[in-house]
Amino acid sequence: MLGRMSSRHTDDITDVPAVGADSPFRQKHVVRDEAPQFVLPLVVRIEKAQPPARTDALQTAARAVLVLLSDERARGEGEWAEAVRDWQDARIRKVVRRARGAEWRKAQTLPGVTVHGDAAEVRVFPPVPLDGWPRELARLQVSGTDLDDPEPPAPAAPGLPVLWLNPGLDMSAGKAMAQAGHAAQLAWWELTGAERAAWQDSGFALAVRTAARERWAELSGSGLPVVRDAGFTEIAPGSCTVVADHSALRARL
Repeated sequence: MLGRMSSRHTDDITDVPAVGADSPFRQKHVVRDEAPQFVLPLVVRIEKAQPPARTDALQTAARAVLVLLSDERARGEGEWAEAVRDWQDARIRKVVRRARGAEWRKAQTLPGVTVHGDAAEVRVFPPVPLDGWPRELARLQVSGTDLDDPEPPAPAAPGLPVLWLNPGLDMSAGKAMAQAGHAAQLAWWELTGAERAAWQDSGFALAVRTAARERWAELSGSGLPVVRDAGFTEIAPGSCTVVADHSALRARL
């Protein structure tokens, strides 16, 4: 994903958006590539007998990113804060790996937070250097995250923040989970302190849905936060993957 985030935006909850007209996602920043590169690891639990539904996994991954960003350990002088700042000052990379059984239990022993969906479980960890993954996580597979929905997801409830997936892209569940996490993060950065607090109080309620083809052009050109992928895996560089549609952001358009 393209973009860089100044650490001044990450520590304090204020009454103005964390990112506004100077958003690095609305400009081109070459310096982000000069910074040391970090990645946010996410691990989804996929047991052979009972894999989670795809949409549930995507929503849980997006919520996990928000839980990490709002955690006191990730802000100010918290124990994860420096790693989060380093990560946000470079490309905002996320990698989703899968685990089951003993692998999942080992992952639980590392510092992080496990977030539960309807049936999905995703553990998010503090950012690590791109080439410095903990051994317990480096062993986990990135492939094999092809999940399905038993039934088409119901329409999102009115007023619920929605992360709209590009209907023209074919992404694995793992890739889509990372992209949904990016979109949730962009929305979080754009919100005021009060708006963030309200979202957090709701348990970061949100929906992930695939946009109707006839709506995608309107959504992606609306001024709402748009994820543009860096093209490291699966899809072409610059592809618009997800639009973050939050009522507070839409009201400011």
